[in-house]
Amino acid sequence: MGNMTSHSSAFQEIVSFRRSNRSFDPGVSVPEEVIKRALDQAVLSPNSSNMQLWSFHWIQSEAVLEKIVPLCLNQQAAKTAKQMVVFAARRDLWKSRAAWNLDQIKKGIQGEPNGLQKAGLRYYGKLMPFLYANDPFGFMGLLRMSISFFAGMFRPFYRTGGVSSQRIMVHKSCALAAQTFMLSIAAEGFHTCPMEGFDEVRVKRLLQLPRGAEITMIVSVGLGTEKGVWGPRFRVPHSEVVFVH
Repeated sequence: MGNMTSHSSAFQEIVSFRRSNRSFDPGVSVPEEVIKRALDQAVLSPNSSNMQLWSFHWIQSEAVLEKIVPLCLNQQAAKTAKQMVVFAARRDLWKSRAAWNLDQIKKGIQGEPNGLQKAGLRYYGKLMPFLYANDPFGFMGLLRMSISFFAGMFRPFYRTGGVSSQRIMVHKSCALAAQTFMLSIAAEGFHTCPMEGFDEVRVKRLLQLPRGAEITMIVSVGLGTEKGVWGPRFRVPHSEVVFVH
């Protein structure tokens, strides 16, 4: 119990330390190994069906950092950043990631597959293509919504649909990875600022991201300053957001 308490206290310190800092110390650099460790931990984040439909674009080049500042609308958090990571949701990679998961299962099969392995083969070989496949006319989305509606009339059923539901799903997973990254950076004694104010079209062009990539957020990293924290942390009362059932 004592060890669990120490872990809880350590995590509480990290959560309390992590603040969105909008102005970083220009004289302090962020070691590469700090970003590497944070990215290593980000890839361990929970994500939908282990599809890992994300990509993380680490910007450490001063030339690229300089170019991305105006694309982040000249925010102070971008101007003073020592490093940046662009977190992109990659719904467009579903085929390759489903195939990768299939391959991992097949590698573990020796002889006749067991029940869990058979379920995994069906899951990534049949269910994932059904959930992610789309067509120009939206017929697959309508089919998924129809199945969800009618099957859900008689029993609890996973409700799915078209591109919009897929986008929400992959962005949720990518956001979880971004949060893990920011907490990891906080554990190293540095600060972050997640930014939503940016020109996605131009950032994608700068980083040569494919059309199917969608940026979830851009996280700037550095050693924060006092002026970078805009006052105390305000939160609405728990009674407005926490409900016990």
